[in-house]
Amino acid sequence: MSEFKVNLTAINPVERQRRTPPVEALVDTGAHSSWLPKQLLLAAGIKPEGKTQFEMANKQIIEREIGYAILTAEGYTTNDEIVFAEDGDMSLLGVRTIEGFKVMVDNIGHRFIACTAVSCPTNRAVNR
Repeated sequence: MSEFKVNLTAINPVERQRRTPPVEALVDTGAHSSWLPKQLLLAAGIKPEGKTQFEMANKQIIEREIGYAILTAEGYTTNDEIVFAEDGDMSLLGVRTIEGFKVMVDNIGHRFIACTAVSCPTNRAVNR
């Protein structure tokens, strides 16, 4: 599987004119949640609503704040939980957002493929 990135924007769900600038985020079908820099989310008026623990690839457990935003990338939009990434954290587009977009990930073509909720496979990734 190859990796690719998309420009991900978080929109404040209450004041929709407030948003982050597009952030280059790694499309990661192994990540549950999407992550964007904390300072950009706060500047857009997106507020932390709680904290969640995450297990990293190296098995380390970390805790991060989470909030809610409208996320958009490549012409697709969904409401989702967003992780407030701290310095040193990557910006990620996770599988929950991918499912919300109702797309499959084409790992070879480095693109999203639109599908219906019924036609999208569970793993959300295709190799063509």
